[in-house]
Amino acid sequence: MSQTNSVAPFSVYFDLINGLSNERTSTKRYLSNMKGMFADEAALQAKLAQEDPLVYEFYELNLPEKPGDLLFGTSIVYPGKVGNEYYMTKGHFHTILDTAEVYYCLQGQGYMLMENPEGDWAAEELTPGKAVYVPGRYAHRSINTGSEPMITFFVFRADAGHDYGTIETRGYRKLIVDDGGKPAIVNNPKWDS
Repeated sequence: MSQTNSVAPFSVYFDLINGLSNERTSTKRYLSNMKGMFADEAALQAKLAQEDPLVYEFYELNLPEKPGDLLFGTSIVYPGKVGNEYYMTKGHFHTILDTAEVYYCLQGQGYMLMENPEGDWAAEELTPGKAVYVPGRYAHRSINTGSEPMITFFVFRADAGHDYGTIETRGYRKLIVDDGGKPAIVNNPKWDS
C-alpha cells in the first residue's frame, strides 16, 4: 500500500431490496431526533406522545476523511407523515460547501429537495433506477412520498463534512406535503416571517 493513501481496497455488502448491511451498523434517526424539522410542531408533539418511530437510518463508512477519498452508503427513509408532511431526512449542507453528491434510488419513491444559500431550489423525483446529482452549494434532504421504505445509495468526497445546524434554524424554503394523496410543493411558513 502506498504511503500517501492509508485506505486499502475493500468491499461492503448492501442488500438491494432493503438497503441494510449485515457488515455495518446504521445510524438511526427516530422522530424524537427530528424536533424542529417538521413545520407542524403540534402534530409532531401529538405523534411523539403516542410513539417514537424510526424515521430513517443510514450507513456511514468509518473511513479516513481525507481529500481524494470517497464516502458511500445507503439511506433508508421509512414511510409516514407528521401532519401532512412526509417523513424525511434532516438534510444538510456540506461543511466544504462546494461538495457535490450523487444519490441513486434502489427502492421506493420520493424526492430529493435541494436549495442553496442564495435561495435557488429544486425538487427531483426519486424512483428506482433514477440517479440525482446534488450540485455543490446545495443543501439536500430525502423525502419519502410512498408507502414503502425509500432506499438510496449515495457517494460524496470523504472530507466534505456535514452542516446540519444551518437547516435546523429555519428548515428549507419549500416543504413537500400530502395534498389529497399526492405530493405537493408548498412554501415553508417559517420563511414567510
